[in-house]
Amino acid sequence: MNTNFRKAFNALNKINCPLREAGDLFKIDLEQSSDELWASYYDACRLEIADNAWLFGINPKIHNILHKHGLHAEWDNAGQIGVYE
Repeated sequence: MNTNFRKAFNALNKINCPLREAGDLFKIDLEQSSDELWASYYDACRLEIADNAWLFGINPKIHNILHKHGLHAEWDNAGQIGVYE
């Protein structure tokens, strides 16, 4: 995993985001049990919580960390988000 991916992985792991390494990349695994709502595939166009903008149904905590490291999130399927450059 390159430096940007490793730093983003570590930062997301620190806030207990459910992650899974996938070779040189990593995925956000929404099928893992969690107390926090990290994303919602089916509410992607409607979900807004408090004053935070949930882009495409993904928690802004994820977007903020990924953006800081030059990465972005894309839905792979309803249970998994891929992280890409």
